[in-house]
Amino acid sequence: MDEIAVLIPCYNESKTIEKVVKDFRAALPEAVIYVYDNNSKDGTDEIARKAGAVVRYEYQQGKGNVIRRMFREIDARCYIMTDGDDTYPADEARKLCEAVLERNADMVVGDRLSSSYFEENKRPFHNFGNSLVRGAINSMFKSDIRDIMTGYRAFSYQFVKSFPVLSKGFEIETEMSIHAIDKNMRVENVIIQYRDRPEGSVSKLNTYSDGMKVIFTILKLYKNYKPMGFFAWISMLLAVISTLFLIPVLTEYFSTGLVERFPTLIVCGFVYIAAIQSFFAGLMLSSIKQKNMQDYEMNLVILDNEYKNRNQDKS
Repeated sequence: MDEIAVLIPCYNESKTIEKVVKDFRAALPEAVIYVYDNNSKDGTDEIARKAGAVVRYEYQQGKGNVIRRMFREIDARCYIMTDGDDTYPADEARKLCEAVLERNADMVVGDRLSSSYFEENKRPFHNFGNSLVRGAINSMFKSDIRDIMTGYRAFSYQFVKSFPVLSKGFEIETEMSIHAIDKNMRVENVIIQYRDRPEGSVSKLNTYSDGMKVIFTILKLYKNYKPMGFFAWISMLLAVISTLFLIPVLTEYFSTGLVERFPTLIVCGFVYIAAIQSFFAGLMLSSIKQKNMQDYEMNLVILDNEYKNRNQDKS
């Protein structure tokens, strides 16, 4: 088991990967630097290997697929995840490690948004999207993570080995954040400096398509992690719509004693039934969610014992 593992997912980062590897080797000399190449066509893997990194490969395209492979294959007391584009300073890595190794944090967020991100990032829609996602998740999940989309994080062994990676692409950071909140893990925010990509280095993130994927991921995870809240909103919306259409029918009935809009009355009745079904669906799913949480906590006990045994074997 490594003391510290630096995880760098890469796709066509030949212009920056050498500097990133060397910077992290200097900042964390005791760490093992892992570069996972994701079908690069520009020799990223060879450059990383010459710079001193352990190079491995993931052939399914997408950052989420690379992270899944990394988390399965690597065992460490502390994991640092960063990007290969030289936007995150390696000299901040020690602060993230200390939060995991000394203060028992499960996830440490490298917070760009509280420092230089909005000045350095030249893509205004990225700035808006980051603020929107942060506000939505913190509001929905009652949390205080200050940078949801950052690719600079540190993790504990328990987080990495208990995190089910479902996303395939850039939604992975959102999924990590919501998982940590939902599982009541200890999260720390560490302010870091951010610098935009150097000239000639091109971002693989598409503002609009990847932004929509992130939004749909938030809604999907809210449904899965907060089923009572999700289906209660649907139930309330259906009930309000049905009531608005029903009021004229009832007003007419009390005035004339006649119901002239039977189709409206029948549809309103079915919509009310759908609202009731939605409410009870949320109730049942929240009970299942509670049982899953209990099972998760018991699995953490098993994982903690495994972690202690690995450390004893190492010593």
